[in-house]
Amino acid sequence: MEDRDLMENELLIIKGVCDLYLHGAIESTTAEVHQAFKEALNISLDIQNKLYNLMSEKGWYKTDTAEQTKIDATKTKYANA
Repeated sequence: MEDRDLMENELLIIKGVCDLYLHGAIESTTAEVHQAFKEALNISLDIQNKLYNLMSEKGWYKTDTAEQTKIDATKTKYANA
């Protein structure tokens, strides 16, 4: 397996972990449990950010640039809502 494939898999896994920790924090019934999930989420978000940055530096994570007309149309749509 290539390094790029491994990092893509790791990124997908950490995104899933972040989702689980977020929901754990939202649904927690005590302050202690909430804090534990929140701390785990923050650590996971840091890992996700590092993976993303490394992949982006290597050109392995490309994003499309939104057209300005579409951005403006979306702003207008939700400004009037």
